[in-house]
Amino acid sequence: MKTLYYIGLDVHKKTIAYCIKSFNGKILDQGVIGADRISLQAWLETIPGPWVGAMEATMFTGWIYDFLLPHATELKVAHPEMLKAIVAAKKKNDRADAEMIADLLRVNLLPESYMMPTELRELRRMLRYRNMIVRNAVAMKNKTSGLLMEVGAQYNKRKLHGKRYFNELLDKIEYVPESVKDMLRMSRSSFELFDSIQKKLVKILQHDPVISERVNLLMSIPGVGEVTALTWVLEIGDIERFSNANKAVSYCGLCSAQRESAGKEKRGPLSKKRNKHLQTVLIEAANLAPRWNVGLAEVQAKVLSQGNRNQATIAVARRLVKYMLAVERRGTPFVVNEAVKAA
Repeated sequence: MKTLYYIGLDVHKKTIAYCIKSFNGKILDQGVIGADRISLQAWLETIPGPWVGAMEATMFTGWIYDFLLPHATELKVAHPEMLKAIVAAKKKNDRADAEMIADLLRVNLLPESYMMPTELRELRRMLRYRNMIVRNAVAMKNKTSGLLMEVGAQYNKRKLHGKRYFNELLDKIEYVPESVKDMLRMSRSSFELFDSIQKKLVKILQHDPVISERVNLLMSIPGVGEVTALTWVLEIGDIERFSNANKAVSYCGLCSAQRESAGKEKRGPLSKKRNKHLQTVLIEAANLAPRWNVGLAEVQAKVLSQGNRNQATIAVARRLVKYMLAVERRGTPFVVNEAVKAA
């Protein structure tokens, strides 16, 4: 039987600290290599036999994980926040971190993080880029309004971002410096550019064969549009990793952190330990979805009767999560009565 080696990797932008240990905890090799494919390939050739590895989840982890995975017996990614809680120590450096990760892997105590398949990660990167483009488009719209307010120009707020009205406004407004008009035109052209890019990205993602079936299934739920469906699919990944709806609700950041001691439980604001991308989209969707979904409208009305609008929005978002989870598990389009029972 071949010896299995345990490797801990502390990943950074330019370097990777590594520690190779045997099953009994003896350090066989330790050092630092460059964070590039050539250095990694050369290092792989020095590993004496079959190995399992682990690294902390960072923004650099994805490509390193994909590069090393074919060469490893098993490769894991550690949850950064849980890892810090476990390995907090007075002595901290890259070599010590790599050694600690190797030890946690060796004794099967590594707080493992879900690693999404490569094709979904690539699509998720595109979706998050689209979200950044949308934020820039909104910034341009706000700047347009701000410039008009600065010079005291009168305008119709509801029509301002319509192309025809904007062009007419530039011709009619008086006592506005030409420099401001130039900036208004630049802001408008930037907004149109960003808006066209984000629409193109959404169209590409929506029709991608890897996720199109799941997206179309989710869009059968009244009130769920393409952006909400795409965000759910590309941020959740495999729904089977959630054993029940409450865990999915928690992952989406729609519940408060639990604080219990001596039989007393306290609940605070919404937990910061969440997927912020999903939380943002679901709360935005919860503000609009009740207009088209009777079940969600009933949930909203029930909580609103108690006088708390924010709680009503959160309640709608939670029910929306349960609807989407139920639809994906059944693999059939949304049906009100069945979805309510499944939720």
